[in-house]
Amino acid sequence: HCLPPSSQIYPIYLPRETRTRRALLICNIEFEHLRRRDGAEVDVGGMTKLLEGLGYVVDIHRNLTSQGMATVMKDFAARKEHRTSDSTFLVFMSHGVRAGLCGTKSSSETTDILSLDTIYEKFNNKHCQALLGKPKVIVIQSCRGSHVGSVMVSDSTHPALPPTSTAHTIPAGLEDDAICEVHLESDFATLHSSTPDTVSWRSPVTGSLFIQHLIEQFRNHTCNSDLHEIFQKVQYSFGKFPQQLPSQERTTMLRKFYLFPGH
Repeated sequence: HCLPPSSQIYPIYLPRETRTRRALLICNIEFEHLRRRDGAEVDVGGMTKLLEGLGYVVDIHRNLTSQGMATVMKDFAARKEHRTSDSTFLVFMSHGVRAGLCGTKSSSETTDILSLDTIYEKFNNKHCQALLGKPKVIVIQSCRGSHVGSVMVSDSTHPALPPTSTAHTIPAGLEDDAICEVHLESDFATLHSSTPDTVSWRSPVTGSLFIQHLIEQFRNHTCNSDLHEIFQKVQYSFGKFPQQLPSQERTTMLRKFYLFPGH
């Protein structure tokens, strides 16, 4: 049984005049122990302009520790404007490691790191009920390790070993006292600037390659493409740059999200 077309698309109930779209942008540029992220201000300006054009008021924060980032997210998740909004964007720009995003006091793989899990936790359906059932779009510009994303492909006859399964099973016998059950985590769409363990590239003059490509694709295609299609276009635009490939992750979108600027 197919869903009617209307239920396959996230609703935008409120007219432009009364909806209160908010976006959060956190950008770390200056660090105590790591090199300065030259060019990052270009990214902040470009993303702010893009999001404002899509109808979001952008809350901008710079140079936070991991605890500072968590606090800012908690405060933003509690904003009453989300009740009269249809969606949100959460944009993070920093140095990064495999485990997460570097705070300003970061000096190693383990000190002052914001786990990506924390982002989803702060905005899940338990902790941010005002955004229940509404798209939460996460954009992350950071390295995720030190490897370059490209490889020399060999015509070897030896197949690669299959990855071992990491499926999590829920222990039997668990009970839940929830009165109205909803998914703990839903309606997220995440685009990361690179695949796990690899670097992301940034120009000190023009900003991050990923942010440049993302802004271009949103500007060109938001009028007629849903979010997933735009994300794919961003990924496709890196076809001639094998050192980096943006990655869609932890996506729990249940419908198509059209931003419909001008409607």
